[in-house]
Order: sequence, then structure tokens, then C-alpha cells
Amino acid sequence: MPVDVEILSRVWLLEGLERPDLEPLADAFREHTFPEGATITREGARGARVLAFFIIAEGRASVVVGGERKAELGPGDHFGEIALVHDLPRTATVTAETDLRCFALGAWEFRPFVEANPKVAWPILECMARRLGETAPQ
Repeated sequence: MPVDVEILSRVWLLEGLERPDLEPLADAFREHTFPEGATITREGARGARVLAFFIIAEGRASVVVGGERKAELGPGDHFGEIALVHDLPRTATVTAETDLRCFALGAWEFRPFVEANPKVAWPILECMARRLGETAPQ
């Protein structure tokens, strides 16, 4: 079962893409489950072979940075979008607070999608630039 295109359109990195452009990407997501207490991403970890990006379908997860709890995520929330574009160390540890059902996408699936659909590259770059501008010190 692919992820819903409407959910993908709410991901900041993809919000500039049209529905027809998101449909093939939605088909690339795979469902994964994690038991309560499982670590989905670990702060500082990296590796191109790990799943990069997750959208939560059911359950709750906590986000911890530097040992401090920063957020709780639930259905419709997502994490790991930067790992789709660049193999940086993970910026947070995300742990399943309950049994968790997610849709996941690897960077090795995202890059071919962008390369095969070059018209999506510019809107993605615009979203990234806007996000950088929002987080840059004033």
C-alpha cells in the first residue's frame, strides 16, 4: 500500500510539487513497523544503506537531540527528509513511544526519482532554500 499523495504534499521538502509529480514517488514508499521502544534513527548515525525518510501512519514517536526531548510525533508527521538529499549524520534520535507503523523511503530511491523527473528538482531546491532562510540567524 503506497503512502497517500496528500500526505506527501504536506512534507516541506515536497510541498512545491504537483500531485502528478508526487504519484510515482508515493509508489516508492514501503510500509515498516517498529515495536514500542525501538530506535528508528540514532543521533550521529549515518549510512547510505539505511532508510532515510519516514512518515508516521500510526503510533507515536519521540525526538531527542543531545539527550533532551524536543518533540513528539504522531500520524502524518515525518522525519529524515534531509537524509534523502545528503548523507549527513542524523541530527536526532527518534524512538517509537508506541507500536509504530510508518512509510519509509531510501535515498537510493529518491535520487533516481529526481533524476528521472528533472522538473521536480527546481521546486525541491526552492523549498530547501526557503527552509534555510527560515532557520538562518537574523
